[in-house]
Amino acid sequence: MQANRLIMSIAALLVLAGCGTQRIQEPPARTPAEVRAEIVRLLPAKTVDRQGWATDIYAAFAAQNIYPSTQNLCSVLAVTEQESTFQVDPRVPGLGRIAREEIDRRAAKAHIPGLLVSGALQVSSSNGKSYSDRLNAARSEKELSAIFDDFIGMVPMGRTLFGGFNPVHTGGPMQVSIDFAEEQARDYPYPVDGSIRREVFSRRGGMYFGIAHLLGYPVSYKQPLYRFADFNAGWYASRNAAFQNAVSRATGIPLALDGDLVRYDSIMPGTTELAVRTLGKQLGMRNPTIRNQLEKGKSLEFEDTDLYQRVFELAEQAEGRSLPRAVLPGIVLQSPKITRKLTTAWFAKRVDERYQRCMARAR
Repeated sequence: MQANRLIMSIAALLVLAGCGTQRIQEPPARTPAEVRAEIVRLLPAKTVDRQGWATDIYAAFAAQNIYPSTQNLCSVLAVTEQESTFQVDPRVPGLGRIAREEIDRRAAKAHIPGLLVSGALQVSSSNGKSYSDRLNAARSEKELSAIFDDFIGMVPMGRTLFGGFNPVHTGGPMQVSIDFAEEQARDYPYPVDGSIRREVFSRRGGMYFGIAHLLGYPVSYKQPLYRFADFNAGWYASRNAAFQNAVSRATGIPLALDGDLVRYDSIMPGTTELAVRTLGKQLGMRNPTIRNQLEKGKSLEFEDTDLYQRVFELAEQAEGRSLPRAVLPGIVLQSPKITRKLTTAWFAKRVDERYQRCMARAR
């Protein structure tokens, strides 16, 4: 009996020990003053108004209930440095010319005569100058966006003809997508100055929506590098690119590793969906089930689907080795502002270099 009790006692201790090793520790509480002080220390040396940046960054973390770990802070600072070098409204060389070329391109695509566009731009604006002159003099995206908002409101039929032509789609110190900001505007904690578009061009708004885009979704990545790629290519693009790589390995069908699993704008299957369908018998799935599970590719839930797990099993059996669960998307960046060939991988690696320097400052 004593031996049995001893064995049971030892077993109980082992269970308790196991429970102890599995306990999830809460991150240490940090006061607002501590977080702001750390941000000030981590900011690049030449940053102007360090206290102001620290206040707006901390407020964005607090409003979204994102824990301000050193890693998260450095991730935000690295993206901001890459996108704007901590300028609230960064200047863009040749912006007026770029804007006019983009307007002409979109007008031609919409079959709007060039003479009509030129005539509309010669109309006097609210400050007495023609819209054409103001466009030519524009130096920042905030300025350009304001000119365009004025333009479509003042010119006869401006909204009808040119409402969708505003060439400014990103803005602020983190160059966050204005469409994304408008989708996330419901919980925005500040009074809105006219429109969410205008808020994006402020420091507080640009940082709030930029931090939401960078950190406001759960991931299983082991390195921040892949969040940086997702910031450029879209949520879960790196995870989805790794899945596309597995599909290609399992089927032998070459795929662009762009993170786009389905065509959300059409019921017609895209290249990735068509490739997965060839595995239907091996997966034991019909086409509607494949489509349904691929549509979860915009969430962390996709990783729990039978499709995700079975495709990796088939691919790893074919390769005889494990495959990565995150891959830098192979996307060439497209923007009127970009004058040389750049990729999402280039962007992510540049940000990661800045992140590593920030972490070194923290140490």
